[in-house]
Amino acid sequence: MVLVLVSCKEEAKQAENVAHAEEKAELQDIAYTSFGKEITASDALPAKRMAVHYENMTVGDSIDAKMIAKVDEVCQAKGCWMKLDLPNGEQVMVKFKDYGFFMPKDISGKEVVINGKAFVNEVPVDEQRHYAEDGGATPEEIAKITEPKKTYSFLADGVLLKTK
Repeated sequence: MVLVLVSCKEEAKQAENVAHAEEKAELQDIAYTSFGKEITASDALPAKRMAVHYENMTVGDSIDAKMIAKVDEVCQAKGCWMKLDLPNGEQVMVKFKDYGFFMPKDISGKEVVINGKAFVNEVPVDEQRHYAEDGGATPEEIAKITEPKKTYSFLADGVLLKTK
């Protein structure tokens, strides 16, 4: 009986090791273009897990983080910010540390890994309108922005753009 239990546990452990090795190999097969500080994709939290962290934060909180998510929008003026999708319907507003780098303007729908500081803040109306204008919003859409908004934000020091 003990031998059966031990062998079952050993098979489960081997299956887990194989799955982990396949996941690692899959990460190595992915090609990225790097922007800003050089980072790796390892240890990046999926957007779903990062959403949980954001939900537990209040205005003024910040944490060091690395996350992987899809790009929803990019600043169409010069690529100086981007918005990433979270699975809970929210977005993360990403700016780049010291405006040290910019992103290509045509990466909506692509996957990125970002590294830096995640935080929650309240964005004033004029700043929201500025971002809406940079994003290509119509004057009517911009006029509808009338209240400050609690936002999930991220100050990235490095970004990897998935190219393969």
